[in-house]
Amino acid sequence: MKAARAVLEFLRENGVKHIFGIPAGSVNAFFDQLNELPEIEPVVTKHEGAASYMACAYAKYAGQLSVAIGCSGPGATNLVTGAANAMREHLPVLFLTGAVPVNTMGLNASQELDVAPVFRPVTKYSVHVKDASDLLAEVAKACQIAVSGVPGPVHVAIPIDVQHAEVALHEIPVLPGRKPMVPELAAIQEAARAMASKQEGCILVGQGVRGSVDLMLELAEMLNWPIMTTPQAKGFIPDTHPLHVGVFGFAGHEAASNLVAEGSAEALLIVGSSLGETATNNYNMSLNRGRYTIQLDFDQTVFNRKYEIDLPVLGDINLSLLMLIEELRVLGLSRSEAGLAPQAATSAAVTGDEYNTANVLRTIQQLLPANTRYTVDIGEFMSYVIHYLNVRDYDTFDINVHFGAMGTGISTALGAKLADPERPVVAITGDGCFFMHGMEILTAKEQGLPILFVVMNNARLGMVYHGHSLQFKRTHPSFEQTDTNIAAMAAAMGIPSFRANSLEEIDEETVGQLLGTNGPAILEVALKDNNTPPMGDRVKFLSSFGK
Repeated sequence: MKAARAVLEFLRENGVKHIFGIPAGSVNAFFDQLNELPEIEPVVTKHEGAASYMACAYAKYAGQLSVAIGCSGPGATNLVTGAANAMREHLPVLFLTGAVPVNTMGLNASQELDVAPVFRPVTKYSVHVKDASDLLAEVAKACQIAVSGVPGPVHVAIPIDVQHAEVALHEIPVLPGRKPMVPELAAIQEAARAMASKQEGCILVGQGVRGSVDLMLELAEMLNWPIMTTPQAKGFIPDTHPLHVGVFGFAGHEAASNLVAEGSAEALLIVGSSLGETATNNYNMSLNRGRYTIQLDFDQTVFNRKYEIDLPVLGDINLSLLMLIEELRVLGLSRSEAGLAPQAATSAAVTGDEYNTANVLRTIQQLLPANTRYTVDIGEFMSYVIHYLNVRDYDTFDINVHFGAMGTGISTALGAKLADPERPVVAITGDGCFFMHGMEILTAKEQGLPILFVVMNNARLGMVYHGHSLQFKRTHPSFEQTDTNIAAMAAAMGIPSFRANSLEEIDEETVGQLLGTNGPAILEVALKDNNTPPMGDRVKFLSSFGK
């Protein structure tokens, strides 16, 4: 059996159903052997970077290991951005890359590059396998590392001759499940006593709360503490919940900022946030000043980075919340129906008839199913999504402001739909992102994925334009882009599309027709909005440099 086949057999037996990437000479053994393994479907993308984003999204929403593959040299380096993204989001992704034959290393072979060191800073493990007899064991080891402890990406580089070498497959390794990270009972009890003793507190929720939202809400209701979310965590706490005050951080809400700046809370509970720049409104030190601070996370490296944490609780969020709830019950607390009045900061009502970004996005949301999952790209529209769109169902938004790679929203839509096919998926992107990774709409067509791509086309790099306008009071002409009819581009590819030039054109009939296809569709919104996006203190932060 070829070594490449042994790797594929291992992946199949351990639940892998898709491999995202692009075939090429240095990985041809893998793609050839996939002919014999119909249980694993190759998703051939238009760019390896897009493949890496799809694999990240699949890992996130399928809750399992996913795989991306690329050729040696440029294919491998194109995957690195996705690996960095997976590292930031703690996603178990196996990156497989080709490599030149062992006997040609160092001879300037075609597409030669020693990529193992390139991947090391952005993965948990990166190795270059030069002996076929070691390959399966190394892949199994890498996958075990990917799913263990704090999950994350891993990388294995495999020379062409190693892939084609014959190996004996005596037994397929079984990938053991991840062992839960159980918090120390003493830390949980101390946290419960501290929270119960405080008259007032508040909660900051990060994306680590995924899969634990109901427990988070139960805890908040026992304490009767208001909840803020980070931008990355928008979509987890429904806006209708009376304790939810909105987003704190980039493009956040005034109510949340006021709670931090002026609130009388004696304590702050941080749940699943690494407290990065966008989550803390550019490291606003008022966040925990004068407040007893408790932080729940399964990644011990997030404690005491920028903010002093009085009580770090290391463990899986789900288990920490379960144990805290039990300890609070022992202390006599129970779930309360009381709470704060719901905030109006994220009302979905269209304001007037102005053709602007906020009204367009709110109109589109009103015309889509409540359980739609929005994969949001990087651009000025992102700040409007964070600030204005309602959270109508759990896990509603996928916003990649954490690492901030343009084009992720497009590819994330495909990975999310493959992982969770029953849930409606809508990608919100812009012309700048579309020109980077927009050809993945063809991948969606080839896969038969019914995804609506909303392209906000303002014929410029909008976030850059507004940022420079606010920071430097001028912009460079190069920020403008050619006014291109993206709907016409989609039509040329046989993909249903519509180009809207007014708010009135975005109606139930139009959106319904686009949703009624058996594959992808594009709603292009031609709109140059000169209103200042609700970016919060981001511009103030950037403006602090160079003075």
